[in-house]
Amino acid sequence: MATTLPSPPKIGMVSLGCPKNLVDSERILTKLRSDGYAMSPDYAGADVVLVNTCGFLDSAKEESLEAIGEAIAENGRVIVTGCMGKEAEMIRAKFPGILAVTGAHQYEEVVGAVHTAAPMPPSAFLNLVPESGLKLTPRHYSYLKISEGCNHRCAFCIIPSLRGDLVSRRPDAILREAEKLIEAGTRELLVISQDTSAYGVDIRHQPRMWHGAEVRAHMTDLSRELGKLGAWVRLHYVYPYPHVDQVIPLMAEGLILPYLDIPFQHASRNVLKLMKRPANETKVLERIKTWRTIAPDIAIRSTFVVGFPGETEDDFAYLMDWLEEAQLDRVGAFRFEPVEGAAANDLPNHVPEEIKEERYARLMELTARISADKLQAKVGRTLDVIIDAVDDEGGATGRSKADAPEIDGEVFLRDAGHLSVGDIVAVAIEDADEHDLYGVPTV
Repeated sequence: MATTLPSPPKIGMVSLGCPKNLVDSERILTKLRSDGYAMSPDYAGADVVLVNTCGFLDSAKEESLEAIGEAIAENGRVIVTGCMGKEAEMIRAKFPGILAVTGAHQYEEVVGAVHTAAPMPPSAFLNLVPESGLKLTPRHYSYLKISEGCNHRCAFCIIPSLRGDLVSRRPDAILREAEKLIEAGTRELLVISQDTSAYGVDIRHQPRMWHGAEVRAHMTDLSRELGKLGAWVRLHYVYPYPHVDQVIPLMAEGLILPYLDIPFQHASRNVLKLMKRPANETKVLERIKTWRTIAPDIAIRSTFVVGFPGETEDDFAYLMDWLEEAQLDRVGAFRFEPVEGAAANDLPNHVPEEIKEERYARLMELTARISADKLQAKVGRTLDVIIDAVDDEGGATGRSKADAPEIDGEVFLRDAGHLSVGDIVAVAIEDADEHDLYGVPTV
């Protein structure tokens, strides 16, 4: 006699903000799927819609509120989580029909709210989930979160008030998760946190046993062990503490990718002091030169804020000169934007909007030229490329070791119809523009 299974409730998810939020969304969906819930790709089919919000900037808050409003209009049964959970009263006042509001990385509260809003019919056959968990990224790359929170108190940032102080995960737990992801098909691990360099400080770098040996809760040790698992390992959000020098030899050995994502934010000592960030930009330039001597192919990406309160034309000129000397591979920039609760809002000498725009345009023009020159130097070389997409016309899109997904450039391939997503192949580079490379597989 055939068994008729009950239909499980379906959950929709809108995930906004940074990759750290994306990992939170994956963990929430993994827990719900293990509890038997099904996933809905649209509003119409969902019994409950989760909106994982971002509250880093006022513009991000506005995007989050628009997403909540859209979910309310399209579905009506909405649970809000993420960084804007700190503003539950405002959200409830604006959207009285919200079912629940929880804060960032409050997984149990979110899952509990879903259980209340859409109870699961009891069935032993529904509680199934892959051992590696559910992913919102393609199968071949995965974000690996190693800690939560941040101990810094930068004047422009409210992340500590949203996510709290640094809380590091055990190294054995991180390595176990990475191993499962690779077994499930991951070819590239993107290591993320609010401050990857500070990993393990809060737990005094306490070692744990992993495959018969001790591994410290330290960025260098963790990077080395991750590199032994056989996937590409890419480090994000790395503050330039002195011990970062120790991971550069791992890049030269091929254990981790020659790539560092370092949020410098500025170069002027005056502005860095106002931002409440370390002001050792000269020493950083010397260290970058040393890094490039050890690992010549190292790609350094960073972000900068223009128009910070108190930034003078001399400060900005210093930043431009610094960028010219640093020759960073990938640069993103933001115009300073006041965020409710940030200390920078109370600083004097706010920069007029038209000056912010003019400085932003100058910085982006400079960094685009630097990027174009550095990419042109790669023409004629053969680079390893991981394939992200293959089209029906013989073309493919991938990324070199210097390119993180969604934030950096791409490599566009011809004569690549025989490739599959997730392949890592040698590519002869034939052309370049300001941000991307063009080439053909060598096999």
